[in-house]
Amino acid sequence: MSNRVEKAIENHKNFYPCSAAVLCAFADETGMSEQDSRKAAMPFAGGKMGKCGAVLAAEYVLEKKLGADAEELKAEFEQRFKEMNQTLMCRELKGGLTGKPIRSCRGCVTDAAELLDKMLEERK
Repeated sequence: MSNRVEKAIENHKNFYPCSAAVLCAFADETGMSEQDSRKAAMPFAGGKMGKCGAVLAAEYVLEKKLGADAEELKAEFEQRFKEMNQTLMCRELKGGLTGKPIRSCRGCVTDAAELLDKMLEERK
């Protein structure tokens, strides 16, 4: 497990919302401070935008790092995350429709961070 993945998990354990846990762990990739990363992540937290906040944060990292070239990688990220967890939607992941959670928030943070880390490594 990479340092960034461990940092994302630790952030979440320290009560960062899912999106901030991921975005702050990858702040060095975006050129943002941790404080600015935390602020930028807030609109994504808790499924406010439908999708899992950890997924949205990972996509934000890709956008900041790759600019216009990020679209293809974002689509690949979503496909791979969905293969792991069946859905990208926070409400579905939490079991809001069925009462049976698919993946915990911490699990989503871990999966998003691991997948993002792997995809960034593959691009080096």
